[in-house]
Amino acid sequence: MNLEALRSIGYGLYIVCSKKGDKYNGQIANTLFQITSDPPTVAVSINKNNLTHEFIQDSGIFTATTLCQDTPLSLIGTFGFKSGRDTDKFEGVNYRMGSTGTPVVTDYGVACMEMKVNQQVDVGTHTLFIGEVVDADVISNEICMTYAHYHEVKRGTTPKAAPTYIASNEQNKGGNS
Repeated sequence: MNLEALRSIGYGLYIVCSKKGDKYNGQIANTLFQITSDPPTVAVSINKNNLTHEFIQDSGIFTATTLCQDTPLSLIGTFGFKSGRDTDKFEGVNYRMGSTGTPVVTDYGVACMEMKVNQQVDVGTHTLFIGEVVDADVISNEICMTYAHYHEVKRGTTPKAAPTYIASNEQNKGGNS
């Protein structure tokens, strides 16, 4: 089986945030998609080991900022390759508090949405959080970053906790048939 075929699926790049009490956390996600338009509903896939997962489960709310192509790797690295358990990801980052009391990152944002979770689906290593959009706004008219642009132009990498992580061919040999 050639898992590279999965890379042909279209993805964007988003910063997903949530809160737990008075603490905030956010992470990069590429698996966020609209499910319905009435009511407006989206889903996001979050690794169960991530702090953001814990915060979404606790609060039942999350935000998503669609990132533009000009987003620097440093911002993606802060939210995608560091843990909120060890660092304040919001230090030096522009954000506003949304109507749900959850941070909405505005740096390099194209659009933002706030969701109230109405269903969770256990999908093994990840949970699919399905949320009704309770607020949304357009931040800029910049071009949205695709996951393909992130990999091909910015030369970004995929962390092992991402739902789209594929082990290198050497790691895939043997047992994947």
